[in-house]
Amino acid sequence: MQPYNKSLKLPSRNLRSNMTDAEQWLWQRLRRKQILGLQFYRQKPILNFIVDFYCSAAKLVIECDGRQHYTEDGIWLIKFVIKL
Repeated sequence: MQPYNKSLKLPSRNLRSNMTDAEQWLWQRLRRKQILGLQFYRQKPILNFIVDFYCSAAKLVIECDGRQHYTEDGIWLIKFVIKL
């Protein structure tokens, strides 16, 4: 399990209840191990971030939307996940 900020647990749950249309569409294709038998998690807290989708076996983070990922913190998270 990846370390995460425990204060993100409730916001993560709220995001799962209020997904964008793009997130809902993608989740229908990722859930229930439909792709190569890989388990994906949605709105997963990792460190101080909540990522849209995460697959631990593939060490893969998927972000569907948002320019917020083009910040210093967002780029740092991408580099962190790549090193996992």
